Amino acid sequence: MRWSELEQRQPRLAAKARERLVEPGVLLVVSLRRDGTPRLSPVEPYIMDGRLLLSMLWGSQKARDLERDPRVLVHGIVTGPEGGDGELKVRGRAVVVSDRDIEARYAAAVSEDLGWSPEVGRFHLFDVDLEHVAFVRYDHESGDQYVTTWPPGEEFVRRGTTATSVGEPQPFHELLV
Repeated sequence: MRWSELEQRQPRLAAKARERLVEPGVLLVVSLRRDGTPRLSPVEPYIMDGRLLLSMLWGSQKARDLERDPRVLVHGIVTGPEGGDGELKVRGRAVVVSDRDIEARYAAAVSEDLGWSPEVGRFHLFDVDLEHVAFVRYDHESGDQYVTTWPPGEEFVRRGTTATSVGEPQPFHELLV
């Protein structure tokens, strides 16, 4: 599904995803190397035309990984051990964008909004086809873990039982429509 579909179907989760993935200006992308081991790389995200777009340096290993095997995990930046801001993960497929018009519009928009100027035809551009979105946050005081996943739409809390364990899932409603 495109980013715009997430916004239409689950607006609160989409807003949280934008906050945790896009607004920091960088996210982490996990691709698969030829030998099947993971490669973790920082990437600047951009939303345009209802798409979550990721651009990469021309000829970079992460881009080659995604051209060979489009499976991708996109993960928001985690900035501290408390977990109160939560972590946002998107699993999906990185679809190669080969349309020069889209590349040109992307380059112009990024130049205007982010202050750097990609050269059309000299970068890799991928549209993330979202298959699964997960948001997990922790309450440091109680040890509770709050989980939202879509699809399927599911939200629950697992109450902290010790400093290193949580109980069984209990229904909870926060982000899903």
